[in-house]
Amino acid sequence: MTLTDDQLQRYARHIVLREVGGRGQAALLKARVLVVGAGGLGSACLQYLAAAGIGAIGIVDDDVVELSNLQRQVLHGTPDVGTLKAESAARALARLNPG
Repeated sequence: MTLTDDQLQRYARHIVLREVGGRGQAALLKARVLVVGAGGLGSACLQYLAAAGIGAIGIVDDDVVELSNLQRQVLHGTPDVGTLKAESAARALARLNPG
């Protein structure tokens, strides 16, 4: 897999790491992960997975965002109150890393 110029720039800090490099980043871009729960721990996990360039992320959570969630569930914001956490998280991840 050849990385695009945008991917080279976005993931440059990973690529310069000997332990990751271009091959490792390409593997991350092909990886698929399912996260069950988009609450306190899940939202932080999802944020880092998307930032790292995981190619496909599935999100399972049938709960809705509540105002009391916002101080610890970092992907969700005030406009998301009443929205399914999986939908709110997906939108936040798309803003973080559209790829």
